[in-house]
Amino acid sequence: MRIDDIKTWLDERLSISTLAKLASKKEVPVHRHSIWYYFGGMTLFLFTVQVVTGILLLLYYRPSSETAFESVQFIITEVKFGWLIRSIHSWSANLMIATLFIHMFSVFFLRAYYPPREMTWLSGAFLLFIVVCFGFSGYLLPWNKLAFFATKVGTEIAGVIPIIGRPALRFLRGGDDVTGATLTRFFGFHVAVLPATATVFIGIHVLMVQLHGMSVPPKLVGQPLKKMKFVPNFLLRDLIGWILAIGVLAALAALFPWELGEKADAFAPAPAGIKPEWYFLFMFQTLKYLPAKIWKLDGEVVGIMAFNIVALMLFFVPFVDRDPANLRRRFIFNVIGVLALLFMVVMTIIGYVTK
Repeated sequence: MRIDDIKTWLDERLSISTLAKLASKKEVPVHRHSIWYYFGGMTLFLFTVQVVTGILLLLYYRPSSETAFESVQFIITEVKFGWLIRSIHSWSANLMIATLFIHMFSVFFLRAYYPPREMTWLSGAFLLFIVVCFGFSGYLLPWNKLAFFATKVGTEIAGVIPIIGRPALRFLRGGDDVTGATLTRFFGFHVAVLPATATVFIGIHVLMVQLHGMSVPPKLVGQPLKKMKFVPNFLLRDLIGWILAIGVLAALAALFPWELGEKADAFAPAPAGIKPEWYFLFMFQTLKYLPAKIWKLDGEVVGIMAFNIVALMLFFVPFVDRDPANLRRRFIFNVIGVLALLFMVVMTIIGYVTK
């Protein structure tokens, strides 16, 4: 059988030629903000790295309080290149969250949520929260001391929310305390519920981008812009970024392998100066600065509710700011975005430098 016959056979069943024609017509606008387009593809690539390395780790990982730590220890010390796969998985998780935050802020400042792209923004906002949940649930899986107490603190924060706090805490922990049931529950979230949900929203997000194309900043709308073909020009540039990301991941994994620490012990005291991962640190540090009482309410409760309200407001952004001609509203949203970004960066830095 000739190669042409194989191509014809596949084309009749998969309509490859039709997909190729659609891909050849897709174009990407070129302007001074075009670099921000690449962070969406980078986030998707890092998610793929997470899936591949996660599947490899699943071959040896055992999700129970008696065996989880030992199984990770076995992966690091006995499995060939196991330490490398685990380090790449951990580093790519952090880089994925970082690139997703950059992508989200770039979309916000470039107003890529203007009509008809509201659904693109909403699916992206859902993906942001799903990815953060990935980080929170995966942090506990090695069952080490730091992860155990960080999860205990994190779930206690959820538990102080009025009315739904206590049921939410029991749902997350699988009981009143962080135990092996919590580990099993987090494992189920991490390898089944969250990946399935993320896949659905990634599909929606990519479909919306394909339907509406790449957005153009409001200042450039109506101006003649140079365009490049998505295939192969933009795709090859994306590929270069992915190759560089693999190099960065390999370097980080080799030079700074992800440590395992000590096995969790529910009866041991919490480590001194315990802190959450960097993407939660700005919230953690903020809660530390709040007074015990605010208007007769617990300061911690007020802070957590404020963060929840801000998170909820993300979903309303494309429905509040929907008129490109409204310069005053655009200015207000720019100020809000800059202040939010500065607050997150400054509080994260303070969280790292203070004990």
